[in-house]
Amino acid sequence: MSFLPTLLGKNKQQKQHQYLYWEFHEDGGRQALRQGDWKLILQKVTSSQPTAELYNLKQDPKEQHNIAQENPKKVKELRQLIEKAHVESGIFPLTSVNTHKK
Repeated sequence: MSFLPTLLGKNKQQKQHQYLYWEFHEDGGRQALRQGDWKLILQKVTSSQPTAELYNLKQDPKEQHNIAQENPKKVKELRQLIEKAHVESGIFPLTSVNTHKK
């Protein structure tokens, strides 16, 4: 996906995706997904389940208020998209984030 159309001010030519997914492999790994105004970040800290951070970027663009506890259905929905998007890598394994489907 190229963001060149956006940079050139041609937003109507910009290819749209259902969501954006990315991973950070530093410090054991984190996964993030953005869909519309929603952003979910998964990172394992101490337990077997990764911590979930959920933000509504329209209401909280600086990501200062984690609303995962108040929105478990949205966390589950976005987590399913993360599981669908993730591809295992021997080069960059996510050692601390559980990506296995339940």
